[in-house]
Amino acid sequence: MPLHVPLAPAPALRTVLTALGSPTAVREARTPSLRLAQGPVTPELPLPVHVLDRITPAGASATRLAGWRFLIRSGDRAVAAADTMLTPDGWAFSHFFEGPYVTATERALRQAEALQQPYQARLLSVPELYMLTLWLHGDCAADGATGHPAATDLLVPLAPAPPGIAAHRPYLVTELLPVLTHRVTPAPLLISPA
Repeated sequence: MPLHVPLAPAPALRTVLTALGSPTAVREARTPSLRLAQGPVTPELPLPVHVLDRITPAGASATRLAGWRFLIRSGDRAVAAADTMLTPDGWAFSHFFEGPYVTATERALRQAEALQQPYQARLLSVPELYMLTLWLHGDCAADGATGHPAATDLLVPLAPAPPGIAAHRPYLVTELLPVLTHRVTPAPLLISPA
């Protein structure tokens, strides 16, 4: 089944293209693979990056759009990524980066394309656990910039995942959220008799 990638806001894409065309922005980025890329580099596969701000013991969560991430392709592979963010003046380029999440995102997207059901691709960050997941949203026609994980959506933790959570394994939201809730809920303090 085809994987649906939502359309990024045109101003977000323009800021990435401008940064890629700027020798200063590319040279000053801490991305040797981007600086050393041979031939043209292109931003592809824009993914909205949502942040899971809160996980409660009841499992309810709040998400917010933090920006859009573009994989930067050179030849047949992604060599880096570019993040954009929304400012009071509109969309702005944030930074280039490379590392394990770039290749893990590319791998998870390939895995998602092999699934029997169509999904809309998004990213979901869980800052409290230093965790990033590919969020496969079941409503392909939804606005990629809004919404929260539905019970039937899939979350695919990207490598490196937190200990005890398998990277690149698709989890139903109803399966993974209780695990995340347990991880971020503080343990009760033990009270010793005086």
